[in-house]
Parts: sequence; C-alpha cells; structure tokens
Amino acid sequence: MPIFSILFITFLTIPVLEIYLLINVGSAIGAGYTILLVFGTAILGAYLLRKQGLSTFARAQNSLNNHEVPAMEMMEGLILLLTGALLLTPGFFTDVVGFLCLIPMARQFLVKKLISKFTVIQANSSYMQEQASTESKTIEGEFWRDDEK
Repeated sequence: MPIFSILFITFLTIPVLEIYLLINVGSAIGAGYTILLVFGTAILGAYLLRKQGLSTFARAQNSLNNHEVPAMEMMEGLILLLTGALLLTPGFFTDVVGFLCLIPMARQFLVKKLISKFTVIQANSSYMQEQASTESKTIEGEFWRDDEK
C-alpha cells in the first residue's frame, strides 16, 4: 500500500475516532470533567515525557563517553518526539498511544522492531579506498620548471 494512502487513512480516521471518544466520555462523565481529563493527561504526559527525555539523553551521553554510538537512544529520542506530539494533541486515543510509548520497555521493543526492518551495511575500508582512488580525478605526481634550474 502506498505511503500516501496510509497517511490519508490515518489522518482521516484518527480525528473521527477522537471525536467519537470525546463525545462518549463527555456524555458519561460530563463536559467539564472531560475537559479536565484532557488537560490532566496533557500535563501528566508532558511531565513524564520530560523525565523520559532526560533519562534517554543521559544514556546517550553515557554511550558517547564510552565511545559508543548511541543509536538506540537516538531512535528512542525520535519516538519521544512523536510521543510529545501525541500527548499534547487533545483526545484519548492519542493519549493512550502516547502513554504506551512512554513505557521504556515498550519503546525499546518498538525501536528494535524498526531497526530490524532496515539493513545496515558496514563498508570495508580497503574497498572504500579503492573506490575513492578509481573515482578520483586527482593525479599525484611532482613537477618542476626547467627554467628554474
């Protein structure tokens, strides 16, 4: 399925689902409590997001200090960025998805699934040097002018 179709369906169904849930919750507990619940989840989500973000940043710094590539932490940071957008969007469905992404084990599971979809190729350094020398337009050598001697 093309990515445009997936995005179109997503951006069409999520707002409809959010409106449906807001109406049902509002009719069950009242409009005032529904609004308080939406604001409460946004505030709680922002607080938890800040804690998780700082924790992920500290782990990334620790990896860098150990001369390791913080690939997992970088991917988690991207997921936390999307989580922040989900938690600040008014609605219950996006809040549930956002809160699930705040659970470190769930987030790491998601990162591992995403990473497994991609192939990482490590280039051989001698192959890279050979390719660079064959593609290069630079000719090494020495020259001098005869009239300077």
